Amino acid sequence: MRVITGLWRWRHNPLRRGTDLAEAWIALVALVLVVVGAPAAGTVAASMSRDALYRSVQEQHDRRHEVMATVVKKVAQPPLDPDPETSTARDAHSRVLATWTAPDGSRHRDRVVAGLTSPRAGETFPLWTDRRGHVVGRPLDRATAATHAVLAGVGAGVALTGLVEGARRLVLWRMVRRRYARLDQAWDIAGPDWGRTGAGS
Repeated sequence: MRVITGLWRWRHNPLRRGTDLAEAWIALVALVLVVVGAPAAGTVAASMSRDALYRSVQEQHDRRHEVMATVVKKVAQPPLDPDPETSTARDAHSRVLATWTAPDGSRHRDRVVAGLTSPRAGETFPLWTDRRGHVVGRPLDRATAATHAVLAGVGAGVALTGLVEGARRLVLWRMVRRRYARLDQAWDIAGPDWGRTGAGS
């Protein structure tokens, strides 16, 4: 509102310079781009990210299968965690030697991370594998995908806001430099005669 009010006041002000009006219009355009463009960019980015993530969720659920594994014994050495999202929480899980049957019917035996507090031989727990029985990370769920899409939208809006503000500051900086350059030229012309009688100063 201050930008719009300033523009209106500057319209017929006798002290108005061309650069003053240009600065006000630049500020108004930047304001419109931020108010209108940033939400629009965020919405588009969030929508595109959500669609891509939802496709990824569907693909992961199609390719990854939850099977039931059976504990053989608890082991001390931690195996490699295939899921980077859960690697920071590995200490809260148990490391066990387990057996499981893959969706293709093959049987497997290996060290894995089990979501059991005190695993005992014979206990079962869910394990995510591919069709051949290789351990994989838990597939992404739609709620997490939606959260990531929202964050992408927010990031796009913030990025556009920063880009607009950066462009505005760059244009104003160039305008100020040109203004000072014109003042220097005017002073070079008027300076030698400043204060002399009959010089018009």
